[in-house]
Amino acid sequence: MDFTNDQIQRYSRHILLKDVGGIGQKKLLDSRVLVVGAGGLGSPIATYLAAAGVGTIGIVDADVVDLSNLQRQILHHTADVGKKKVDSAKSTINSLNPDVQVETHPYRLDASNIRSIIREYDFVLEGTDNFPSKFLVNDACILEDKAYNQGGILRFKGQTMTHIPGSASYRCVYREPPPPGAVPSCSEAGVLGAIAGILGTIQAAEALKYLTGAGTLLTNRILTFDALAMDFRTIPVEATKWAIKSSDGGKSPDELIEYEQTVCDLSSHASQGGTS
Repeated sequence: MDFTNDQIQRYSRHILLKDVGGIGQKKLLDSRVLVVGAGGLGSPIATYLAAAGVGTIGIVDADVVDLSNLQRQILHHTADVGKKKVDSAKSTINSLNPDVQVETHPYRLDASNIRSIIREYDFVLEGTDNFPSKFLVNDACILEDKAYNQGGILRFKGQTMTHIPGSASYRCVYREPPPPGAVPSCSEAGVLGAIAGILGTIQAAEALKYLTGAGTLLTNRILTFDALAMDFRTIPVEATKWAIKSSDGGKSPDELIEYEQTVCDLSSHASQGGTS
């Protein structure tokens, strides 16, 4: 596999796994993964992808580090308050693993830029805290035939699912964002910091499985958990026409829809700027 001695030592626990091995590790080093959101979910996602040796990690986030983020956003530290999250994330990842190249995207994804960005990556991980972004990522990945994983957390609960072309998508579960007031606003809802770590590491595991071909992905099912009861369960989801492009007979929009985002009271919000 042409690994250096340092790489053999660094990735030895992966190389020992029969479902990964040297071939799987080489796939990781050659892979490109996009993480949408450098917040509560994006932090453990990016950390474990970097530790695993994913060769290129793209980080999308338009915001700066706020003191309230540090309760769960482990990519960032006290000295990073006021810095761009993508710059803080890059610094942390570079200090963890010099094998990893970090590509920063310090702006919000919208209908004008998302498709050109995600098509440059092998897998997309969504870790935002707002419905418009979740639907935008879902629809763009379907239009670009990209595999991706979606995650969400609230208070003590989390849920995640993986989409590959043809499998159930986020729109197969939720046709459109809920009406205003149907779900607690970001300034009203809190989250136990460790919940972000639990779900983010599961999301990272899905990406590593996809890239190496190991195991069974969370396709056509949602994994949910309630940490108060420490109860995990999977719920089957039927793949519908919402899982494919409308031009191919599906119902996902050919034109991306930008739903209106709820305005957050950042002074009382437990996370800033659209990342959990």
